[in-house]
Amino acid sequence: MSLLTQYRIRLTVKEVRGSCALGYKVGDEIIVERYYIPEWQKCKICLHALTGMAPLLMLFAKGISAKELGIGNINDRGYVQCPDPGKPYTEGGTVIFELNRESLED
Repeated sequence: MSLLTQYRIRLTVKEVRGSCALGYKVGDEIIVERYYIPEWQKCKICLHALTGMAPLLMLFAKGISAKELGIGNINDRGYVQCPDPGKPYTEGGTVIFELNRESLED
């Protein structure tokens, strides 16, 4: 992977533990292209989840492997989660996201 390669990252809701305050459901997706979320997407983006994954997401988008980041066992697939711990600590729940990276230059 080159640090100059441009990527698309598909963030897919893999699991919801408890009740997501935003209403994410398994299979919901957010697409990141290069370093932004394209305006054509009609999805809600949870700030809790986004701020929790942003540092890792940026490194992943720059080509650092999921294995090197410690978020997965495959270079182009990783996992992150929302920081909301859920019950009994909050009324919400945590969401597990699967990140799949593909080159935009293929």
